[in-house]
Amino acid sequence: MRVVDLFDQVRDGWAQRVIRRLARGESFQEVLNRYFDLMRQAISGGDPIGLNEILDEWAAVQTQAGHEHGEASLLPILGQTLLSLHDATKEHLGSEEAVELIGAILPLHTHAVQYTSQRDVEISGQHIADELEQARAALERLDASKSGFISVAAHELRTPLTLLEGYSSMLSDILQAEDQVRERVEIMLKGIENGIHRLGEIIDDMVDVSLIDNDMLNLTYQPVWIHQLLGIVRQEIDKTIAERSLNLTIEEFPGHDEMTFGDPERLYQAIWNVLSNAVKYTPDGGAITVSGRRLPGFVEMAVQDSGIGISPQDQLNIFEKFGQLGDVSLHSSGKTKYKGSGPGLGLPIAKGIIEAHGGAIWVESEGYDEVACPGSTFHILLPIRKESPDDKVNQLFKPMSKGGSAPGVRTYEEVKEAIAKETSWPKG
Repeated sequence: MRVVDLFDQVRDGWAQRVIRRLARGESFQEVLNRYFDLMRQAISGGDPIGLNEILDEWAAVQTQAGHEHGEASLLPILGQTLLSLHDATKEHLGSEEAVELIGAILPLHTHAVQYTSQRDVEISGQHIADELEQARAALERLDASKSGFISVAAHELRTPLTLLEGYSSMLSDILQAEDQVRERVEIMLKGIENGIHRLGEIIDDMVDVSLIDNDMLNLTYQPVWIHQLLGIVRQEIDKTIAERSLNLTIEEFPGHDEMTFGDPERLYQAIWNVLSNAVKYTPDGGAITVSGRRLPGFVEMAVQDSGIGISPQDQLNIFEKFGQLGDVSLHSSGKTKYKGSGPGLGLPIAKGIIEAHGGAIWVESEGYDEVACPGSTFHILLPIRKESPDDKVNQLFKPMSKGGSAPGVRTYEEVKEAIAKETSWPKG
């Protein structure tokens, strides 16, 4: 057939022109070759329907990539293909042959443009529908989070408020009775104090989350030693460890005693939140180990527990505000009781504090199982800072006048002494 022969004469030159015009790679050339093969069959058989298969695949890939890069249609490619055909026929064929070939291909091209336009509309419509569905799902999650927050806040705030109400009522009754007993009054007052303290902690956590969300968390940089913070946390949590018969091991790992600059109060808060989380989700009698390592420019801590673990789908959710695992109504309000639950702010606050220091936090766990207890490991990565963003703090590290260390270096005891005499810092 004469037109097929003419097509074969210009095909290679035509394909090369299309590729140069569009600056595409080998993968595009493979698709173009398939398109030309089906076009050749269509010329021979006179039916353009055979082009639809490759047009479907081509349009789907082009539209998906186009939505990501701003060009979501196959039509410009088809337009360049037709322009390249005109140039190729001028180079390889005479004028009559060129007119004959273009006349045979033009109906096929028209079909391809019409079919592609229809597919573009369908695929773009589906893409928009998918984006709307994702937005709807996100709004549902947001609404669920708000509802969960209301439920959690009501549950968490009700407990200390009930304590305050109950103890106040009992205290009132005792004070009105003739047989007032001082010891009983002190117990009631202690209960009120505990309730107020817990309520204050919840409110403080909410304030911290708000500061983190709005990038308003201010850090007061001071010399920090990781092992000092771990020691303080250990002292605070030892009573709970004993009550729960847990085995807490804090190892001396490389970098644990290296000085860095950070906000000691905030870092203590972050480490406490992570460690208390391990305590809450480790059954009585379980084990918790704090280890770590020194990396170039960083120190990494790992808090590993033998607890109930975390399912893969929840390993990101636990760092989101108000993230709750399990039924809120079944949770204990205790901060360190087994499976105790607060308002779901501890880990998000820890994440915000650590990231504000330029670090990172993540968790590893084989999954959730309250029987097998696969455990979890929380990794905390903190940068080793040799200088503080605060010039006033950096004055602490100037060589001392008498008996000082090497320039730019001070011992832990020297720094403690200088901090205690903050008012005598040299003015920078």
